[in-house]
Amino acid sequence: MPYEDYKKKILNFYKSNKRVPGYNEIMSLVGFKSKNAVYKLINKLVEDGVFTKDSKGKLVPHRLFGEIPVLGLVEAGLPTVAEEEILDTANIEEFLMGDTKESTFMLEVKGDSMIEAHITEGDMVLVERTNKPKIGDIVIAEVDGGWTMKYLRQNKRGQFYLEPANKKYSPIYPEYDMNIGAVVKAVIRKL
Repeated sequence: MPYEDYKKKILNFYKSNKRVPGYNEIMSLVGFKSKNAVYKLINKLVEDGVFTKDSKGKLVPHRLFGEIPVLGLVEAGLPTVAEEEILDTANIEEFLMGDTKESTFMLEVKGDSMIEAHITEGDMVLVERTNKPKIGDIVIAEVDGGWTMKYLRQNKRGQFYLEPANKKYSPIYPEYDMNIGAVVKAVIRKL
């Protein structure tokens, strides 16, 4: 079986199971008889940029999306004549996460407190764990034992609070404590 077929089987396993297969599973998927052969295949997949290893040596997919062509600009105002021309290519994974893959995860949005920031129920938010948010960031915060997503703000007295993006809701000032768990980096919505 050619290398590309091995790679395809492993990536299909990942897409179906939302995890990288273990050595024994790879042996079964591709028909290898030894873990040494699996080890060599994994090293080739890492070398080719299909997988990378995190700080603990665990395999994580590196480039599932590959490169997508950037064909030009689209006018969001008055219509203009445009010709299709490949200007560049973009890797969605690198565009959305950059070097923060290990600290990045997704959450599904529930509720309507961020609708004026164009974040609606059912959207997915791509967030990055951080302990260094900036004022004005949309954050995932634990406030007095409950988690929420809001703008991080600071009043004139230096007190931090969370501000919704919906006039129906009031700002949240912590009674006891507030911890920022992550910062929203992107909103993903399927149309």
